[in-house]
Amino acid sequence: MTELLGYNTGSKMSIDIDKPRYDQNTYMGRAKHFLLLTNPLNTLASDAQLDEAKAVVDAFRKTRQLPSGYDEDKLWKMKYLYDSAFHPDTGEKMVVIGRMAAQAPMNTIITGGLICFYKTTAATVFWQWINQTFNAVVNYTNRSGDAPISKTQLLASYCCACGGALSTALYLNSRVKNMNPVYARLVPFAAVCGANFINIPMMRSNELKIGTPVSTIDGERIGDSKRAAAVGISLVCISRVLMALPGMIITPLITNAATKAGWFRRFPRAVVPFQVSLVGACVTFATPFACALFPQTAALPTAWLEPELREKAKEKKVDHVYFNKGL
Repeated sequence: MTELLGYNTGSKMSIDIDKPRYDQNTYMGRAKHFLLLTNPLNTLASDAQLDEAKAVVDAFRKTRQLPSGYDEDKLWKMKYLYDSAFHPDTGEKMVVIGRMAAQAPMNTIITGGLICFYKTTAATVFWQWINQTFNAVVNYTNRSGDAPISKTQLLASYCCACGGALSTALYLNSRVKNMNPVYARLVPFAAVCGANFINIPMMRSNELKIGTPVSTIDGERIGDSKRAAAVGISLVCISRVLMALPGMIITPLITNAATKAGWFRRFPRAVVPFQVSLVGACVTFATPFACALFPQTAALPTAWLEPELREKAKEKKVDHVYFNKGL
């Protein structure tokens, strides 16, 4: 693919496509970045389109010249398509449902199922299992670092995450049976919150065991830090909970109010599409806005590092190291 690309004549471009297009030191800059990165339309790109985007990005990195027919805007469009599908550390093409661009459509379906069908044990078990299976795929796909994780470790992590979510949901359902119905509607969110703090660390447990790569601001790798992995995983847990909050809190509260007002008296089945539509609107915007809460490339003071890495950082005269926190 690369050899087929022609180039515009002229001087080399100063565009740095190895950094996001928008200022990542501001929340709005990060929000714009993630709106493009998590665009659900990116999931519709074919393998040929993704391979073309990779070829364009790789060629620009080597030559610093725009391919024929490309301007800066088109180059960035291809870069965001590339970033949406290829892992930043391993460079591998990620499975479609594990990409952050798939979060909005997948979570619309799954969250809709969680908050619409929560009254029976069978429905609770089914939808929590579906949700944790999806989360496990997403958490593994968007892990930080390039170290492999064994199948045994994956299976153990998955079982713990599913068990934690199901236990939380079933226990809370048993406690709210005689309470105000609105509490029962909020049980799925509580279960999802608890499960996130099990699922994400478990699916990324390899990082906690061997560390995640940390580098200087210039990209020079210093080593692998377990403490950086713990910080990155904690930040992801927080953003994932906030990502789920609008769809799983606002939607049930609005639905409960609408039900009391008699909106669904004549058409009771309309409550399901009503809730799913609200969820879809919420997660489409909650996903990029929650991802933008913390910079993708996190900074960690060298004083927080393990002693051996602290010494390496001291030799290079840096007071902060940087790492991909994952998504």
